[in-house]
Amino acid sequence: MSRKQLVSDLRWLEYSLAFFLFLCLIYNIYFSVTRGYYPQPFFYEPSDTFADWFNPAYWARNAGVYDVWNALYPPISFLFLRLFGLDYCYPKGRAFDASVGLAVRSCDWLGLGAIFTIYALDVLLAYMSFKRVDSSRALPRAACFGLGFPLLNGLERGNLVLITVSCLMLAFGPLLRSSRAKAILAGCAVNFKVYLIAAILPLLIKRRWVWVEQAVLATVIIYLGTFAILGRGTLSEIVDNISAFAGAPSYNPLDLWSAATIIPAIKLLDSPTFPIIYALGSQAIATLKILLPTYLHLAQALIILAAAAAALRPEAVAPSRLVLLGVLAALITSESGGYSPVYYMFFVLMEPWRGRARKVAILLCYVIAIPLEIPIDTVPPIVRESYIAGANVIVQFYVGLTPFLRPLVTLAIACVIALSTLADVYRDVRADGWSQRQRFYRDAPLLPWVRRPMPPRRRS
Repeated sequence: MSRKQLVSDLRWLEYSLAFFLFLCLIYNIYFSVTRGYYPQPFFYEPSDTFADWFNPAYWARNAGVYDVWNALYPPISFLFLRLFGLDYCYPKGRAFDASVGLAVRSCDWLGLGAIFTIYALDVLLAYMSFKRVDSSRALPRAACFGLGFPLLNGLERGNLVLITVSCLMLAFGPLLRSSRAKAILAGCAVNFKVYLIAAILPLLIKRRWVWVEQAVLATVIIYLGTFAILGRGTLSEIVDNISAFAGAPSYNPLDLWSAATIIPAIKLLDSPTFPIIYALGSQAIATLKILLPTYLHLAQALIILAAAAAALRPEAVAPSRLVLLGVLAALITSESGGYSPVYYMFFVLMEPWRGRARKVAILLCYVIAIPLEIPIDTVPPIVRESYIAGANVIVQFYVGLTPFLRPLVTLAIACVIALSTLADVYRDVRADGWSQRQRFYRDAPLLPWVRRPMPPRRRS
């Protein structure tokens, strides 16, 4: 490879960034072993490790999951947690405690094993998927996906994002060929995380009417089946709990700790209990109230424009790009936690190393994967109970930039991907003209009831 090709290829840059992520992992492990708690930007409560697995696992075996605990998860999540857990470890009939499941972590070895096994499966599926797209870049991109903060955050929390992203990669990735199997897995992903319905519906733009119908039907059947088995979790209960959670005001600056969007920051600006105005000043608050929503609405508008352009020329846009646009639209519109970028990272890292916009988006994924904090100030140390240390430890936290940079990078990726889609459609139109926008031979009909015309017979 010539020097010019090496510079333009920048494969060495991806490998360098992947090696840096590996060094970050070594540092985080060393820090956790020597200090007894996870460093920032991981969750601030060291006693809460794996809470997103064991707390729901307790409620999966007890009544009141939707009316007392106000769960956001559909029934499949609790059946899954009941399957991969030991029933005798969980108490029966206990006074309400939001973190009641934490007491069983030393008993339920099956749950702990399932968390790390599914994480390893995620990394393997990502590597195999990236290898199908570009084998020369599969290793660094798998490292970005598997060693990056979003998936590691899901591992530390024990969140069901681990199994959800497995379903997502199999449903929309290149590993499976069966469209029915992909539709079933897409239905499972939506039942684990409801907002991932945004990954299915954009394929209507690609005129994949039958597959979308299969995926939606699979979603409904899986929900009804799991609801019948669990015996609770009506649609109205789930919708009410999600609406209450999404509409809750943000009064605590700790809500920004693992935020993936700027929505908690926007809410915090209007907080009547936390005096943020004294920290930033009224002029800064007024400016942020304009800039932050404007940036969010700009990204949303670009995604809508990109979807509209893809609807005009669906043959110019890959199906994975449409799924990516749908996932980005969902993730920047509603806050879903610091692990949620792992969904769009998978699709961005499957993009080819071609075009400036794609390259920027891929490199931004490496940036958002960095599991380190950028401290700008310190706070007084506190004593906390640590799960990994098994004792009380002195915890030193910092005021950092990561909670502010992560949402901004996510919005930047959304804008870049949308602009790349608009550029692809523009190039296709410029090459063939608007008169060729209805290409029945190269794409499905514009309407599902329009029959595909028969190609003319060639004379022998």
